[in-house]
Amino acid sequence: MLELERRAKHIAAILVAPLVRAGITANQVTLAGFVAALPVALLLAVDWLIVGGIFLLLVSALDMMDGAVARARGEVTKFGAFLDSTLDRYVEAAYYGGLIWRFLQRDDNLAVLACFIVLAGSIMVSYARARAEGLGLDGKVGILRRPERLILLGIALLFGDFLLIPVLWIMAVVTNLTVVQRLLHVRAQTRGE
Repeated sequence: MLELERRAKHIAAILVAPLVRAGITANQVTLAGFVAALPVALLLAVDWLIVGGIFLLLVSALDMMDGAVARARGEVTKFGAFLDSTLDRYVEAAYYGGLIWRFLQRDDNLAVLACFIVLAGSIMVSYARARAEGLGLDGKVGILRRPERLILLGIALLFGDFLLIPVLWIMAVVTNLTVVQRLLHVRAQTRGE
């Protein structure tokens, strides 16, 4: 996993060079990714899953570039990290909200439940890490972090309900297992405290 992350960061550094030359800041990339994600959520709500999946994967790639832009410009800031994390939560809520709307229109209550469980788990994965780091501990462990969740969701959308619904249930379980992994990791770091 670390090798994959290293390669992704290297590719992102190459891709962001034109943005850096154009004077675009990391916060501008973050805001652009947020704005671009909202129509994707609408596509999911109106049942355009394949188009929504394609754009979700493209917007997710854009979303992962803000950190690379910040590093390339030498402008890594606490506010930038905070803005990125905050808007990331809204983006995920928008995606699952769009899917929930779609499933409500189809009276598919089990799929609504799956989306809700994934969304709750996604928020808790992020909260667990933030809370651990707020206590000066490491909270980055886990099977299904945000990039993996978005890639899985984007790919599943390309295959419609055939793959989407099973993947949502898998994500519902594994996302919440990631929270448990983080809880256990933090517990191990605080033994005796």
